[in-house]
Amino acid sequence: MEVRDKIIVVTGGASGIGRAMAERFASDGAKQVIVADLDGPGAQTVADAVGGWSMEVDVSHEADIVELIEQTESQFGPIDLFCSNAGIGLGKGLDEPNEVWQKIWEVNTMSHVYAARHLVPRMKARGGGYLLNTASAAGLLSQIGSVTYAVTKHAAVALAEWIAITHGRDGIKVSVLCPQAVRTAMTAGGPGVAGVDGMIEPEEVVQSVIEALREERFLILPHPEVAEYIKRKTSDYDRWLHGMRRLQDRYLDAQLD
Repeated sequence: MEVRDKIIVVTGGASGIGRAMAERFASDGAKQVIVADLDGPGAQTVADAVGGWSMEVDVSHEADIVELIEQTESQFGPIDLFCSNAGIGLGKGLDEPNEVWQKIWEVNTMSHVYAARHLVPRMKARGGGYLLNTASAAGLLSQIGSVTYAVTKHAAVALAEWIAITHGRDGIKVSVLCPQAVRTAMTAGGPGVAGVDGMIEPEEVVQSVIEALREERFLILPHPEVAEYIKRKTSDYDRWLHGMRRLQDRYLDAQLD
């Protein structure tokens, strides 16, 4: 898929990876870029900069995503590429209250469900479409220090897999973006253990996205080391768990220093 002449929606588009996506899609000739974010003024700023359109959207509310889809398609035409990119890092341990679990679940997982629920039938009816879901390397491996993030990102990857398997014959293309540490507001306090292979810029992530879309590749790994980690995990799960425990110990020791 080439983004030129396409109608593209980006959630979480006011900053970070989402902003970099909107800027790159516009510069590569997208027909229309729709920037959606809980930060309405921020989304408007990005949209103005790229010649796009913006909408204030809370992706944890299904009705907001339905309205985003309806408004986009009524004003600009069928959505070619929907980038379900918004996400949060919230909570750490098993003892987090249910409210924390529910909030991160709604944003990091259910937002992808809502988008697919209302877009897949439309895309299927018109012969195809593309979903790009932002997850994390934590969804393929794990997230030391945050069970809530690890679980919700694993679920996001599983959802993308299921859609690709179930609706591939309907012309639905799916990619899932799984970076490690990226220089965004979420990593402003430091990359943590996710920075083991270094922190990259949002623009580098988006370059990987462009290449993967062109190849219609499911798994997008801006940190190529993640592919090797997946192989180690699946080849010897117990050994991989042992290695992750050692990584956790090093991370905890570094925090104490």
